[in-house]
Amino acid sequence: MSGGEVAGILVAVFWAILVSFLAVALARLAQVLKATTKLVADVTEQAVPLLADASTTVRSARTQLDRVDAIASDVQEVTSNASALSSTVASTFGGPLVKVAAFGYGVRKALGRTQDGAPRTAERRTVIVGRTVPAARRRKQKG
Repeated sequence: MSGGEVAGILVAVFWAILVSFLAVALARLAQVLKATTKLVADVTEQAVPLLADASTTVRSARTQLDRVDAIASDVQEVTSNASALSSTVASTFGGPLVKVAAFGYGVRKALGRTQDGAPRTAERRTVIVGRTVPAARRRKQKG
């Protein structure tokens, strides 16, 4: 065998090894592509019902939000009506009640005066353990 034949055999062996490595790599790549195709099919199969459920949930949430909006507008209307009623009652009864209170205060002050027009002084009492002591007795105790 000459050098050219040996070189040709070596090139053929290396070429065979390279082709076998490429064949193994292509076989593994084919397995990966099959697994990926199956995974995508499974995800699609599961995603469609999930999307349908999500769509139903969104519709239900929209309906509930519409109801809440209607309730909130009704509550706002009731609040404004209560505020208007409160201001009406305050303006209607507020003035006369102030006048009645002032009249009562004047009557109490008038009844509190003596015959000569001087204000009547009430006898002061001290509370000691639930009972009262007249002012005269208190002066004796101090003196």
